[in-house]
Amino acid sequence: MQNRLTTANNHPLRPDGDYVLYWMIAQRRLSHNFALDHAIERAVEFGKPLLIFEPLRVRYQWASDRLHRFVIEGMRDNADNAEQFGVAYYPYVEPKPGKGSPLLHKLAEQACTVVTDEYPCFFLPTMIEAVKDRIPARLELVDSNGVLPLRSGEKTYTVAHSYRRYMQKNILAALEETPNPTPLPCSALPSPAPIDSQSIRPDPEILASNLIPQKTLKRWPPADFKSLLDGNGISKIPIDHEVLPSPVCPGGSIEATRRLDDFIDNKLERYGTDRNHPDEHATTGLSPHLHFGHISPHQMVQRIFEHETWTPDQASKPNGKNHGFWNVSEPAEGFLDQVLTWREIGFNWAFMNPDTYDKLDSLPNWAQKTLAETADDERPYLYTLEEFENAQTHDELWNAAQRELVQTGMMHNYMRMLWGKKIFHWTESAQQALDIMIHLNNKYGLDGRDPNSYCGILWVLGRTDRAWGPKRPVFGSVRYMTSDSARKKLKLNKYLERFSE
Repeated sequence: MQNRLTTANNHPLRPDGDYVLYWMIAQRRLSHNFALDHAIERAVEFGKPLLIFEPLRVRYQWASDRLHRFVIEGMRDNADNAEQFGVAYYPYVEPKPGKGSPLLHKLAEQACTVVTDEYPCFFLPTMIEAVKDRIPARLELVDSNGVLPLRSGEKTYTVAHSYRRYMQKNILAALEETPNPTPLPCSALPSPAPIDSQSIRPDPEILASNLIPQKTLKRWPPADFKSLLDGNGISKIPIDHEVLPSPVCPGGSIEATRRLDDFIDNKLERYGTDRNHPDEHATTGLSPHLHFGHISPHQMVQRIFEHETWTPDQASKPNGKNHGFWNVSEPAEGFLDQVLTWREIGFNWAFMNPDTYDKLDSLPNWAQKTLAETADDERPYLYTLEEFENAQTHDELWNAAQRELVQTGMMHNYMRMLWGKKIFHWTESAQQALDIMIHLNNKYGLDGRDPNSYCGILWVLGRTDRAWGPKRPVFGSVRYMTSDSARKKLKLNKYLERFSE
């Protein structure tokens, strides 16, 4: 835990507080979670109950029915699990901007310490910075983002090969410390329920009410999941109601675990051969759940190891290659590389470059140079943001990818690369292309606003890639992709039929 725990302020620990508060803002799950583990340890240390506080605010960019519902579905799973485990859980969905702002301060007043998630992206670092000195309690940050701790990297890794080599050198040691898959129930954790009610499994809201003053709960009532998910509760919140919930991707830890099991049982065997083919559905579909913390990369990696009956002595010496290190089946090797290299290099970028991870300044020198050289090249087509958003280009395949994003909140991995390359090809500048990619991905994508997705968008313009030849108009030495080539290589008929309109 040493490389994963930091303190955001200098306030003292208060052993005489009423509870330990876990402010759950990124890793929204009750298992495989280093922050939850640390909060439990603190509660046991002080002999005080644990209060899990999971809020959802209104004032975040691109807030919509789609994103809100996905998070609230995860809250409902957490509430159900909290009831099973007998732990106090307080879900709060802000009804209007600013209504919930004082709530953290109120809860922190009685806390021994406040434990929260460290997350190196979007508005969360700014939010931590804004509250750290204002709340009247110690604020402890815990990194549960990846299998390798954010602070274990010594530099920004500019290409996959260098990150992969670093990962391979350090991964076995990191795997010796994993989050607890079943931290709750914990017999050593003091219960917030009165002694005479221990024979009955109390509702988590009742447990929370034993710790939180009634006037606080009256002013900031816990989330009503029946109204929010089965009624019209979300429609009353001032967010974007035109971006509808995903019809194919529910949120929550239950759905995330189901998808992982389905992938390992039915898709892993063909992952290596079929993952790039949109018609074959050979990927996990878990990037939204990873983004919102409904599943842990540790859980995913451990399930692969169990499936492959892998043990650490099977690993080879670090070689920086995307195969031959783990000595498992080829599809499992490919999947581990996606999770441990391509996902986590994005977190390395965001953590090491908090001011530029989403900007053109983060591109390697060769990419900046070649894009400057081609800045005035004539584009074959020019489209506006509105035309892109409404899938009104000349390219049937690109339009299908955009419709998939808008309709489902997801996009096939290969199609997302092509989608980004053509946005760059059909806009006036790299900056305009970047702005459009970020807006569309963050507005519609359930896995947007994430270090991994920002890194993928900047990959379109050369990040974590190398110079390619021959040089081409507009792209220069940046990797070139075409819809014609994709049509020749990929199985697309069903995909095009599904997203034709």
